[in-house]
Amino acid sequence: MKVIALETKDSLGLEDLMGQRITLFCMNYIYTGKLIGVNTTCVKLSDPAIVYETGAFSDKAWKDAQELPNDLYVSTAAIESFGVVK
Repeated sequence: MKVIALETKDSLGLEDLMGQRITLFCMNYIYTGKLIGVNTTCVKLSDPAIVYETGAFSDKAWKDAQELPNDLYVSTAAIESFGVVK
């Protein structure tokens, strides 16, 4: 995956969150992990997990998040929203 970083005054969206632990709300699942790559077709997460049950968003941890053994690629076409969820 080729990653290009550009400095700009405008927000770049996902690129702005590079290196942070983010959450992707997708069509079928919720994924969380450290964002380590972004291109036009997919994003790459390290230390990823699938969130099966969120619990209250005010809680410090997901109610049921299953860690995955390897990095994960998620199609940008499936992403409905994203951000840093604390």
